[in-house]
Amino acid sequence: MHVTVIEKNNSLGGRARKIEKEGYTFDMGPSWYWMPDIFENFFKEFNYDVKDLFNLVELDPGFKIIFQQDELEVSADFEKTCNVFEKYEKGGSKKLKIFLKDAKLKYNIGINFINISPGVSFMELFNRQIILNITSFELFTSYKRHIRKYFTHPYLIGLLEFPVLFLGAAAENIPALYSLMAYSAIKQGTFYPIGGFNKVIQAIVKLCRDIGVNFITGDAVKKINISNSTAESLITEKDNVIFADYVVASADYTHVEKNLIDKEYRNYSESYWNNRTFAPSSLIFYLGVDKKIKRLIHHNLFFDEDIQQHTKEIYEYRMWPKKPLFYVCCPSKTDTSVAPDGKENLFILMPIAIGLQDSPEIREKYFNIILSRLENYCNENIRDYIKVKESYCLKDFQNDYNSYKGNAYGLANTLSQTANLKPKIINKKVNNLFYTGQLTVPGPGVPPALISGKIVAKYIM
Repeated sequence: MHVTVIEKNNSLGGRARKIEKEGYTFDMGPSWYWMPDIFENFFKEFNYDVKDLFNLVELDPGFKIIFQQDELEVSADFEKTCNVFEKYEKGGSKKLKIFLKDAKLKYNIGINFINISPGVSFMELFNRQIILNITSFELFTSYKRHIRKYFTHPYLIGLLEFPVLFLGAAAENIPALYSLMAYSAIKQGTFYPIGGFNKVIQAIVKLCRDIGVNFITGDAVKKINISNSTAESLITEKDNVIFADYVVASADYTHVEKNLIDKEYRNYSESYWNNRTFAPSSLIFYLGVDKKIKRLIHHNLFFDEDIQQHTKEIYEYRMWPKKPLFYVCCPSKTDTSVAPDGKENLFILMPIAIGLQDSPEIREKYFNIILSRLENYCNENIRDYIKVKESYCLKDFQNDYNSYKGNAYGLANTLSQTANLKPKIINKKVNNLFYTGQLTVPGPGVPPALISGKIVAKYIM
């Protein structure tokens, strides 16, 4: 089988591309390397070892969360993290171990299930492991309620709720099943590929080229030709014609349906997508700073404002936040290759609602808000040392990825949009057209995207 990948942008990787400017290398999107077993298993299927493809290091501490009055670090040493929980809540260490034992069960069964389940039939749910452990999944219990069975201190709750922030809904609307994310964050650890997350993309591209995959870059598909319920060929913007036995659409699902195929062949209507709950978009800043910055570590989460208020502004009110939470990645604390000597590389991300107005003035307003709080926390001037400054927001997600309403992470993992309730990987009207990526099973994130591609490939085979 011959495989051709057609990429709209000039560089490969999609949301995981990189920017290089004046000696700084910025990952454009993903920066958290969690669920290491999924990456390892992906490469292992092609007889590759992660260690031979990129240099992976475990971060210690993995990350820290900055609250109004204090900050918590999650250590690579689990017992140290247990001590943090004990500090804020009597019996916290023991409760954390019980919580993570349950989360590990969810992780092992859940990951095994999504690896083998294309989500096309509800019969897939009649899986022996699923049936035997159905009560442990707590599908009808919210993650918010699940955490509060164990903990009461707001700092500990904030630490455990943070991993689901990017699953696309508030913790009260996410099933308790997704405590599996906390298991990966706290017990498996947080890793980083030296050179940046894009090193993972480079490894995938190498793998593909080694087995004969052909890449076409800088040329978007503008039409999928369908005849007699069969996708026969693709027409690109440069008028290339690519004939196909199978078409796998990993572009934005809504874009493929709305713009690349005729209406009679679509799985879903516009009203269907309008009624879905989408994960957030993001306002991102890439900063090259002409000095070292104290107090920051590799991953820093600023929860120094009201998380509930920001969450409501994203998911309920659909407005620009008044007092935003934000995330600062400083990979130059770990990796000397991503910034010139003695300088700092900052990636700043603020989650926002989809479909908002996006303008240079709005971006600059929030840049000033975020930078003032960052300077206040670090107790030093950063603004005057910025040598590189780029921003990325809703319009860019739409322009670069045809992203529906500028979403950054796909569909939210609410109960009604989990597993077999997600948009299908198969086109129900075209027998050789399939979908993969963050808007179908298993969902948003790099590890789920890898699994999604594998599921579709195995389904076709």
